[in-house]
Amino acid sequence: MIKGIVTAGEKEMALGIKLLILDVDGVLTDGGIITGSTMEGVPIELKSFNSQDGLGLRLVKTCGIELAIVSGRTSLATKCRAEELGILECHQVSIGDKLPTVEKMLKQKNYGWESVCMVGDDLVDLPVLEKSILPVAVANAVPEVRDICKWITDVPGGSGAVREVCERLIKARGQWEQALDTLLLPVGSPE
Repeated sequence: MIKGIVTAGEKEMALGIKLLILDVDGVLTDGGIITGSTMEGVPIELKSFNSQDGLGLRLVKTCGIELAIVSGRTSLATKCRAEELGILECHQVSIGDKLPTVEKMLKQKNYGWESVCMVGDDLVDLPVLEKSILPVAVANAVPEVRDICKWITDVPGGSGAVREVCERLIKARGQWEQALDTLLLPVGSPE
């Protein structure tokens, strides 16, 4: 559903996107969480992130789209991944606080909902998805999320779904060649 010919309406909508908001568990990951502890009893949490999603996010940033993570749970793994990808807006909030967190972020950036693409998978994402101009569900999203989204990825979260969204946005904006050129510039080359 996410692939195919870009319509004029999609292009116009994609050109207006200034902020791509991502959930984490079930979107940037497959939803699995590995927990344990060190010999000293210090808790450890591990998550598996898809490297193709990471490259897609780097590509979309070259097109002037800002990135934000808004997760309903706190995790050091999420913080580390956000830092690795250069995502400055990484908000780990209690489940019911996603909408107020996003509204505050939009106010600070002076963006409206017509500037927002949100990728989600579960019920806690609904309040933000419902207000976003471009709500996107990953293939493994619950039916309530899938029902309100304009795009649904072909693959589940943690398996390249975010990469699909990034490529679709870039191509709809007509910036695919530009994004590739920027990515593939040799290190030290003038831009």
